Amino acid sequence: MIAALAGALDPAIFGGKAAALAAAVDAGLPVPRGFAVSVDALAAAVAGDAAATAAVGEAAGPLGPVAVRSSAVGEDGARASFAGQYATVLAVRGAGAVLDALATVHASAAGAADYRRRLGLPAGRVAAVVQELVAPDVAGVLFTRDPMGGAGMVVEASWGLGEAVVSGLVTPDHWLLDRDGAVLRERTARKDVAIRPADGGGTREEPVAAPCAGLPCLDAAALARLAALGRRCVAVFGAEQDVEWALAGGRVYLLQSRPLTAVA
Repeated sequence: MIAALAGALDPAIFGGKAAALAAAVDAGLPVPRGFAVSVDALAAAVAGDAAATAAVGEAAGPLGPVAVRSSAVGEDGARASFAGQYATVLAVRGAGAVLDALATVHASAAGAADYRRRLGLPAGRVAAVVQELVAPDVAGVLFTRDPMGGAGMVVEASWGLGEAVVSGLVTPDHWLLDRDGAVLRERTARKDVAIRPADGGGTREEPVAAPCAGLPCLDAAALARLAALGRRCVAVFGAEQDVEWALAGGRVYLLQSRPLTAVA
């Protein structure tokens, strides 16, 4: 089954990431357009099933460049986070490349199986999310509660795609905010490299011009918008959240929201 994100509410069919995004769409949060590929449809598409591959191509066609992410059944629950265990493929262009990216996501489930076994969890099944790619000015992560045990929110951000932050390519700028978004503490890092979409598909590392590399990548207004997004995510999901976001053209987009599991 392939469904618009708003219809991907069942985590047993579409995985936890898709179901969370569906709930976010339903709540009016700023989620990029996209669709979800169910566990069974992903397996069929990877196996070359004609109907499944045609459905993927039809759904992907209107979106332009996309991000293809895993959405595993049983992913990111209260016991453990699966961040980094499954593949993400960014700046994918064309139906054939989307199918290749889905195959990459499907194959990454084998590596995550070892992680599940170590935690004593049952074998997982993987679905996928395909979303219109946001080419951000700035991106990063937001923890709605300080993972080190404090009461505030934490924002980490850098120039370009958020992959530079989550992969550890750069040391991001760091802010501790109160619940209203006021800055309690900040640390500005030197961010000499950004990851950006490449013209022909995929991503590239790009040097950041000297005047910007050492400057904060977010201002007070953007931080206040992120804090507001964090509060809305907590209200929608009923628990503290680990949020991936992107800022493009002055607008904040929600890319993913999952339970915050690493509170000290």
